[in-house]
Amino acid sequence: MDVLASLLEGPRARGAFVVCSLLDPPWSLRIQDESPLTVLSIVRGTAWIVPDADPKRPESAAPRRLEAGDIAISRGPRPYTVADSPETTPQILIHPGQVTTTLDGELLCEALTLGVRQWGTDPDGATMMVTGTYESAGAVSQRLLRALPPFVVLRRGEFDGRVLDLLADEATRDEPAQGAVLDRLLDLVLITALRAWFAGNEAPAWYHAYSDPLVGKALRLLQHNPAHGWTVAGLAEAVGVSRAALARRFTDLVGEPPMAFLTEWRLELAADLLQGSQATIEAIARQVGYGSAFALSAAFKRHFGVSPRDHRHGATPAELSSAG
Repeated sequence: MDVLASLLEGPRARGAFVVCSLLDPPWSLRIQDESPLTVLSIVRGTAWIVPDADPKRPESAAPRRLEAGDIAISRGPRPYTVADSPETTPQILIHPGQVTTTLDGELLCEALTLGVRQWGTDPDGATMMVTGTYESAGAVSQRLLRALPPFVVLRRGEFDGRVLDLLADEATRDEPAQGAVLDRLLDLVLITALRAWFAGNEAPAWYHAYSDPLVGKALRLLQHNPAHGWTVAGLAEAVGVSRAALARRFTDLVGEPPMAFLTEWRLELAADLLQGSQATIEAIARQVGYGSAFALSAAFKRHFGVSPRDHRHGATPAELSSAG
C-alpha cells in the first residue's frame, strides 16, 4: 500500500450526497453542514468560494474564483459560502443532513427541486455545479483530513478532468444501483484530484517520508502488519539501522516517534473496523495489535474520548457529555 492509498482508505463514500445545482445570479449558499469532506466541481459558469475567517490563519479567508472545469475540495467542519460573487449576501443555508432553508428557517428542499438530483433556481441557470458530500468519514481518514488545508483548488488541466465529466453525467441519472455508482465515481474524482495535489509542493513533510529508503520501509512495515508486536528495536533491525538512528530519522521526517505513529494507526484502524464490520471488539483488538478488548477499550477512550462500543453506534464525545 503506498502513502496515498493508505490516506484514502478512510474517505470511502457510502451513501454520499451528490447533487447538481443550477443557479442564476444573484445567488449565495451558506454551507454549514459540518461534513468532513466535500468535492465541488464547476460544469459551466463560475462561482466563488468564500471561507470563514480563521483567527489563526487570516489569509485563509481570501475568496477563490472557480471556473468551468475547476474543482474545490473542502475540509470541514468550518462553514463557508459559495456564491456568484463574494459580495452577494447568503440567501440559502445548507444544514447538517443537507437540509436546505432560507435565513428565516423556511424549508426549501422541495421548492428548489428541479429533477433527479437537480436543485436550484433555474433549470437553465448560468452556473451548473456538481457537489459530492461525504456525510461521514472513517476514522482512518483523519490523517488525510489533517494533511489538507481548509480548501484545495485545482484548475482545469491540473488533473484528469474526464472523471468530472463522468460524475456530472451520472449525477442526474435514475438507474438501478445508481447510488453505488455515484459513490465510486465520487471516490474516483477525489483520488484523482488529491493525487494531482499531493504531487505538488504543498504536501506535508511526512508525506515525503514514504520515499525515504529507511523511514518509508518502516512506515510500510507498521501499516501492513499493525498486529505485530513491534518495538523500536525490532523495527530498526527490520530496516537495517540502529534503534537511535531510526527513532531520530523517523521523528524528523514523520513528525512523531515510531511507536506514537503505530498507536495512532492501530486506533484509527480499529475505529474504521468498528463502524465498517460486525466483528467483535475482542476480534478487532487482536487484529490491530491489542491483547484484549479491555486493552483496546482503554486506549481507544483515551484517544477518541468515547468507548469502542459507543463509537460503533455513532456517538461523539459531545453527544455523550450532553446525555450524561
